[in-house]
Amino acid sequence: MYYRGQERYTTHVFSEVEIAMNPIRLFPLLLVLLISACSTNASLDDPTSGMDAESIYAEAKRALKDGDYETSIKYYEKLEARFPYGNLAERAQMEIAYAYYKYNEPESAILAADRFIKIHPNHANVDYLFYLRGLAAYDLSKSFLQTLFDQDPSERDPKSARRAFQYFAELIKNYPKSEYLKDAADRMIAIRNTLAKFEVHVANYYIKRGAYLAAANRCKYVVENYQKTPAVEDALKIMITAYNKLGMADLARDSQRVLELNYPAKN
Repeated sequence: MYYRGQERYTTHVFSEVEIAMNPIRLFPLLLVLLISACSTNASLDDPTSGMDAESIYAEAKRALKDGDYETSIKYYEKLEARFPYGNLAERAQMEIAYAYYKYNEPESAILAADRFIKIHPNHANVDYLFYLRGLAAYDLSKSFLQTLFDQDPSERDPKSARRAFQYFAELIKNYPKSEYLKDAADRMIAIRNTLAKFEVHVANYYIKRGAYLAAANRCKYVVENYQKTPAVEDALKIMITAYNKLGMADLARDSQRVLELNYPAKN
């Protein structure tokens, strides 16, 4: 103990007995320690702790450039969560869609692109998000084509291919001067050929199982809706076979005439 004037000051170190008898005295100290520990753990879990928007964006961009798409996505998400307004948040919303696409998460890329299009419909680069959305769906459609022959084709759903076609069509319709127009158009041709081929493949499946009417209807759909695709010739041949099997000679002859008229050198 020490003294200053007539006042008495006491320095006190709690003994184990006092701690046991007065646990409430320790509560403020424990609370401070707990808050300090939580703060330390939060800093360790969040590498962006204490960083400003520019620094977080720079790290996200660096990771994206380096091909570290997972890290890039995390930084973009942190940026938008902590700084949801302004030019950098807008960039993050756009660039995270590309990061998802490169990270082989096409559905997440589509959702991110959709979100940007809805929030920023008049953005100078919104046509790129229309294009990116189509690319992501196109990748899903390629997966569809690769597995086309691995199972019962009648159980396959070409929804992803049709969705990609729709997305590219929306780009072409809304932004006819977009720099992505030609590539989108080329991909639409490829998708159309794929869808027609799928229908013919299903028709062949039906032929092998004696479902001739179903096969004929499937091929009729190809002839009417996928003109100028390579699959039309095969569709007409299947129609001829199916109608003959069904005893529909007139329809078989009509299909034969169309086949010879459009593919004279081959038939």
